[in-house]
Amino acid sequence: MNLTGDEQQMVELVADFVDRRVRPGVRDFEADDIYPEEFIEEMKALGFFGLLVPAEFGGVDVSTACFALVTEQLARGWMSLAGAIGGHSVISYLIRTFGTAEQQRRYLPGMADGSIRATMALTEPGGGSDLQAMRTGAVRDGDHWVIDGSKTWISNAAHAQLFGLLCITDRGACPAHRGMSVILAEPGDGLIVSKKLPKLGYRGVEACEVVFDGYRVAGADILGGVPNAGWGQMMRGLEVGRIQVAARALGVGQAALDDAVRYAQQRESFGKPIWRHQSVGNLLADMATKQQAARLLTLNAAEKLDAGERADMEAGMAKLFASEAAMQIALDAIRVHGGYGYSKEYDVERYFRDAPLMIVGEGTNEIQRNVIAAQLIARNKI
Repeated sequence: MNLTGDEQQMVELVADFVDRRVRPGVRDFEADDIYPEEFIEEMKALGFFGLLVPAEFGGVDVSTACFALVTEQLARGWMSLAGAIGGHSVISYLIRTFGTAEQQRRYLPGMADGSIRATMALTEPGGGSDLQAMRTGAVRDGDHWVIDGSKTWISNAAHAQLFGLLCITDRGACPAHRGMSVILAEPGDGLIVSKKLPKLGYRGVEACEVVFDGYRVAGADILGGVPNAGWGQMMRGLEVGRIQVAARALGVGQAALDDAVRYAQQRESFGKPIWRHQSVGNLLADMATKQQAARLLTLNAAEKLDAGERADMEAGMAKLFASEAAMQIALDAIRVHGGYGYSKEYDVERYFRDAPLMIVGEGTNEIQRNVIAAQLIARNKI
């Protein structure tokens, strides 16, 4: 992995922001599930929302590898902050890659400075990871489309000015994904952000249900200006999304590992630091090994994407391994801390609550295994 000097400075800037601002203040927001407005405003000012926006539109325009490392640093401080730029960055990538010139001019400058916050709207109450069972649809009405349906678990929905909505625009298409489009939907009549869903972890940043009830958009609001190309567009975007989720898992895993290593040197039992007891030392060794393997998988997927290659298998592998590793590392960090690990006095209990999101989000790990297997066969047909 070769970051430019500017990219390395960006990663260092984020690390400093996390250590100086986030880690000392996260409990003021997390415990009561309070939206971290002051952190978000600082992230806007520092350019974090423009990481994947081209420089010509005011963005930072970093590589996917740099984006992953920035995400890791944010999640090391508080995973919810990494989630605040997750869907936003995927939509940035989709618009820069597939958007019309007008769509790019309209949205990317505001997305770069964070004045336009974007999110993805994919998951439906009855569909989950089965996107081809989607029911939300758009019907043509002259030069417009009328959309009805609902989405759920939409992160940042209450603070979004733009929704990247995947929906059906041709119900007669077979298979169903050939009739899907990504629509760039702004808040307005017929777009209803309903209840905030209570969550185990990933607190502070909201996840909501979003209902479309006779919501109207112009034909020009379809990503790329051409209907029924949305499935391929979104699958490409999800390569970025899954790398970002893997990087969030890296951040949680690194925070848990750091805390465990620190505690294992400070805490003594039977006359010596607990890391010298083989049972604890072995835990630390396994945690560090899993963390390094997860990082290498994630950066490999990022570099494939930066090289212009298809990275769905690599992104799936990174997301699968890194999320499972983060969950195990968080649990092992609790073991290292003993009874204190179960107490809110220490941060390791928060890591344990945040880690499961990466297992079930952005396509469950069961789905990732399906993607990996299918791509493995496709790339090695006999």
